Amino acid sequence: MCAIVGIYGSENAAKNAYYALFSMQHRGQESSGISTADGTKIHLVKKRGLVTDVFDEDAFNELEGNCAIGHNRYSTAGSDSLFDAQPVFARYKLGEISVAHNGNLVNKNEVRNRLIEQGAIFQTGMDTENIVHLIAKSQKDTLVDRIKDMITKIEGAYCLAIQSRSKMFVIRDRFGIRPLSLGRLKDGGWIVASETCAFDMVEATFVRDVRPGELLIFEEDSEPISEQIFEPDFHPCAFEYIYFARPDSIIDHTNVYESRLEMGKTLACEQPCDVDLVLPVPDSGVAAARGFAEGLGVPFEMAIVRNHYVGRTFIEPTQEIRDLKVKLKLSPISSLIKGKKIAIIDDSLVRGTTSKQIVKMLKDAGATEVHMRIAAPEIKYPCRYGIDTPTQKELISSSNTPSEIAKLIGADSLGFLSVDGLVNSLGKQRKYSLVSFDGNYFAGGSVSSPGCNDLDL
Repeated sequence: MCAIVGIYGSENAAKNAYYALFSMQHRGQESSGISTADGTKIHLVKKRGLVTDVFDEDAFNELEGNCAIGHNRYSTAGSDSLFDAQPVFARYKLGEISVAHNGNLVNKNEVRNRLIEQGAIFQTGMDTENIVHLIAKSQKDTLVDRIKDMITKIEGAYCLAIQSRSKMFVIRDRFGIRPLSLGRLKDGGWIVASETCAFDMVEATFVRDVRPGELLIFEEDSEPISEQIFEPDFHPCAFEYIYFARPDSIIDHTNVYESRLEMGKTLACEQPCDVDLVLPVPDSGVAAARGFAEGLGVPFEMAIVRNHYVGRTFIEPTQEIRDLKVKLKLSPISSLIKGKKIAIIDDSLVRGTTSKQIVKMLKDAGATEVHMRIAAPEIKYPCRYGIDTPTQKELISSSNTPSEIAKLIGADSLGFLSVDGLVNSLGKQRKYSLVSFDGNYFAGGSVSSPGCNDLDL
């Protein structure tokens, strides 16, 4: 998952964007970038690496202006080269623009091929570059009208921050698949960010969530202007609550930590086991493991230590890097584990690589039994909306039963949270995008992509 941030009307726009991106580093570790606008020019700094590696005082000296947009990236479209870092900057007929995008456009290939036929030259493999070309090629007279024209031609999951030399525009897709919230800074400026944990970092006050299908326009000496471009069909991605979001974030009025705690309690009811101790896979499995231990009435221990200087394995782009980082980042406390029957709780099971290594690690540390429980349903289908599961064959649950997977990973048993259990844990006040679990691309985040000849570019 990528992270985006937008800052408007702040004297410390670049540094506020920096701290917001730092707080959302978990959403992407391949590259980071910030562009600022000072009324006459857009300034851009972006590189591969973590936020703290990309920005220094020299960078902040370049990033002038009271408007900033920023981005942390992990790749679902494009490569991990510097050219594919965001924001994406361009000069066009009306001036300069910069674009940051969180999501995945499902009709990106159709749009790109049509643009290439019409003479467009692409510099990157990102679907975000489609957005820049669509804005540049639009025949509308103003940037806001070009943006409105552009979003009629893209489909999928997207939260966008678009910056001109003097204004900022923020859009959330009509399904609200990816999160986006609006806040107010102490100096009177505005902040928009993928997660509310960014507000805590810069001491901003939460105002509200950006509504699905909403366009916000930020301009000088004005409150944000809101336009409802599309009728909302709200289906937030359940994976935000399961894995992606930080536990201290609130996503669309739902507390992430409390949701994960409830998932664990429900999992204990649905998939109980006779164990001496409950352990989490740190860090995203901690809340669910607490709930599971509470539900079973069994002690909870942090008996696996995580090295926090190693990145998250699920969002690494190659399997070789995932394998190595599992070994580097997790270590057991053998004195707590030896001679015990262990329940190990993880937030999800995608490829099975991490789970197999964790089970072996626990048994090598002396566990007599290892029962794995997953605080999410079986992931059987690839997601088209920004999760790094591009093919079904990579998903271990797509071709194996839980008992078969248990044998493959060396666990004594394996149990998953049911889809109903997940929905009940999150609350039934809204429908969720559950495509990874039920394969229903036409409910919750479904799209009907226009044909290439219907794009009217």
